[in-house]
Amino acid sequence: MKTCAAPDPNPVKPREALPAGACDAHCHVFGPADRFPYAPDRSYTPPDAPFERLRQLHDWLGLDRAVIVQASCHGDDNTAMLDAIARSEGRYLGVAIVNGSETDEQLADLNAAGVRAVRFNFVQHLGGAPDLDVFDKTIERLGDLGWHVVLHLDAQDIVTYTDRINRIKVPFVIDHMGRVQAANGLDQEPFRALLELMKNPLAWVKVCGGERVSVGKRPFADAAPFAARLIEAAPDRVLWGTDWPHPNISKDMPNDGELVDLMLDFCPDPALRRKLLVENPEKLYGFKPLA
Repeated sequence: MKTCAAPDPNPVKPREALPAGACDAHCHVFGPADRFPYAPDRSYTPPDAPFERLRQLHDWLGLDRAVIVQASCHGDDNTAMLDAIARSEGRYLGVAIVNGSETDEQLADLNAAGVRAVRFNFVQHLGGAPDLDVFDKTIERLGDLGWHVVLHLDAQDIVTYTDRINRIKVPFVIDHMGRVQAANGLDQEPFRALLELMKNPLAWVKVCGGERVSVGKRPFADAAPFAARLIEAAPDRVLWGTDWPHPNISKDMPNDGELVDLMLDFCPDPALRRKLLVENPEKLYGFKPLA
């Protein structure tokens, strides 16, 4: 079982202040394992990355809100994520992993606790595509809750599953720019398919995970043209996040302050940046107004 490297403990201060209400729309909490054990069938073991460290990072970077995405190392035990949301004083909401056996009451309880979506992993290093029957049946239940679905795909999956994705009747979010590979250029088939997918009014995309798109060297500038193109294609349906604490990074470990600066580079327009960081997360996740 793979053991993940720890995140960079010394994030630089971003070169510009972020707008009030800025949201990290993709981050994780891991453990601590002695309180929130990792799933026995996990494909990797992360370093503990608890709520306290995530909150400290957000305060340092100037991020007022966040969406904690349940990661596969905790399986469908969402307890660590729910604990972090409960302790966040309204700053955090969440994306859960479910197994399809949940009752309506259990889903309602997750909604009351701050969950706003479910996530399905398709990527090969996390076990490949889910049970598609469970996938379809779960998505059918999301509309009544006002939830959306988050799709973690390998680049080729965008092509393979385009028809199935376009049949989804609730908003859907593509993680990490679809994990397209910068080395293959803007004209690669998966990125063209992603841009075509973004014509669907239910389609959203996270313009983060530059370290996963890049050839792998900080500051991951080769990922910026892909993010800029997606923002241009769907400015009202783009999100951004840190992906802290960066599990399964085998290249250069990102510095989270540098990732904010990279975002400032590929989204230099203040109005578009406000959409990306504030207005779009408010619209999709329903964050309450800041006090």
